[in-house]
Amino acid sequence: MRRTRLLLPLNGALLVWLLISTLRGQDQAASSPQEVVGGLIGKLIAVVEPAEGVTPPTFSAAARIVEAEGMGRGLVGRAVQIAFEAPDRLRLAARIEGRDLELGRDGQELWLYAPGKEFGVIGSPDVPRFATRPDSLDRSTLPPFKLPLTRPQLLLLPLLLQLEALPAETLGGAPCHVLRAVPQPQALEALKLPPGELTLWVRKSDFLPARVSLADSRNRRLTVEFENVRVTEGSPAGAWKLPAGSGTTVERVARAHIERFIPAALSLLNLELPTLGPATGQVRLLGQEGAGRLEDRDGTKVLFLKGSPEEMGRQHGQLMRREVRDLVAKILYGVGVGSSFEKGRWFFGEIEEAQSRIAPFIDPRYLREMDAMAEAAGLDREELRLANFFPELFHCSGFAVYGQATVEGRMYHGRVLDYLRGVGLERNAVVIVHQPDYGHAWVNVSYGGFVGSVTAMNERHISIGEMGGRGEGLWDGKPMAQLVREVMEKASTLDEAVEIMRQGPRTCEYYYVIGDGRNQRAVGIAATPTTFEVVRAGEAHPQLPHAIADAVLMSAGDRYEKLAERVQAAYGRIDDEGARRLMDRPVAMNSNIHSVLFAPETLDFWVANADAKNVASHCRYTRYNLGELLRGTE
Repeated sequence: MRRTRLLLPLNGALLVWLLISTLRGQDQAASSPQEVVGGLIGKLIAVVEPAEGVTPPTFSAAARIVEAEGMGRGLVGRAVQIAFEAPDRLRLAARIEGRDLELGRDGQELWLYAPGKEFGVIGSPDVPRFATRPDSLDRSTLPPFKLPLTRPQLLLLPLLLQLEALPAETLGGAPCHVLRAVPQPQALEALKLPPGELTLWVRKSDFLPARVSLADSRNRRLTVEFENVRVTEGSPAGAWKLPAGSGTTVERVARAHIERFIPAALSLLNLELPTLGPATGQVRLLGQEGAGRLEDRDGTKVLFLKGSPEEMGRQHGQLMRREVRDLVAKILYGVGVGSSFEKGRWFFGEIEEAQSRIAPFIDPRYLREMDAMAEAAGLDREELRLANFFPELFHCSGFAVYGQATVEGRMYHGRVLDYLRGVGLERNAVVIVHQPDYGHAWVNVSYGGFVGSVTAMNERHISIGEMGGRGEGLWDGKPMAQLVREVMEKASTLDEAVEIMRQGPRTCEYYYVIGDGRNQRAVGIAATPTTFEVVRAGEAHPQLPHAIADAVLMSAGDRYEKLAERVQAAYGRIDDEGARRLMDRPVAMNSNIHSVLFAPETLDFWVANADAKNVASHCRYTRYNLGELLRGTE
């Protein structure tokens, strides 16, 4: 496994920040930019790699992002407290989404701590990565912190930068040197420095940093300010331990999971995904693997999978290797591990308990497909299996309208997926055309790495979407996403689809809308492991009080009221454009990651995925037709 050194670089800029900010304070006269930079580098070496026999000092500072032009949402204002002592001690404290979180390293020990939940974990190389695999130990040694450049390279650095002294400024009451540094071509080549421009504000009194700003070649700028920057005598050994009180719950977990959490959590902070322009009909082949292929259609990805479970898994893993690996990193180690400090219990313990109870009910074909995909993508098979449980947390809306409600009586089935927007899954969005060697062909509106489904339509004109409810922990049944896939591969009629859902066995609480375009029928389903209710078009339900002929509406609270209001206002005049508008905010939540409209009668469907700025329902809808996509594979 690639080792994480915990220097926490963020788009290159925070690496420079840590490099400059680990400076030992001392009075030093300097008049030229080269002398200032040379002094900084000498202090940097003294802190990060002190001479043998010298007691390492402790560096500490508070850092806050004050500018993040052209970067991810929500970066400005984020702050972190840092303490560091060479060669292998680090402590970080930050407030994330309203919750305090601390991370530390003390030699070979890593820990995470949530003070508000009185919950912490200590990473141990003696704890297996996966409960199902007692041999999955990672006893490798964490390396000491090192400078990103060698000492000779650092000493040459002032000569390889184009330095310019700017007018002095005062920050936080401290007079500062201000320097602009641009790497010269030989520095870019020899030292592998990123192109860009660095501006430094260095306190004149002690030559410690007050502000660092980096602009890169993509017109992005990150600016970080520092307060309480200090270099002191070494701290007591106990200062680097997890700060647990008598009421704190502390678990020992696999150290590798904490290591993976750090880069995954940072990746959640910076989603860059441009808004799609108008569709032009352009189709490009991106890759082929066996009978499978990956296409770009108007800036969206369409993946064609065909054959046995092993063949489809290999095709998926090879053609979308980056996306599959990214899904695992973000879901398991970013969102998953991060959720531990909101719930006060370790994510891997929770999801592995769910896995042990779900396992007897999973179709072996799906496991074979997952395992083949994991091998092709270079992942542990347990990682991919666990990541495929994440749809168990979805919360969404859906509807079906037809007959008197629509123009020419056409059926339109809308599906709003409200979950996990902003963590980067948008980058991995894909339309997957499945042609298994067993069962019907079908289309899955999904994300690279996922074999189940929450939004789908098959060649027999059956469409389905789900909405998550309560009942977390009721795991003794088939995963919801597997049931949806079974409907797609086995059901030719609405009645067959309903019967598959009824027989289950089911987990948790879910709601479904299922449409049958060939027979012009649709139903809603409210299901738990022990209850199963079918709501037919034109029927009311205690949770869905508006009975509208030829309409099935599924949502909650004010979103349901708005959806019913829109359907009633446009009744009899709803066409495909009008049906898409039914899904606009506020029916779609701020977490709306994709919105889909199926026309199961004709096999047309329209897909909108969220970008960095907009919820899905306010992005471009791209039209596809399942029949046309399948004919393209013949």
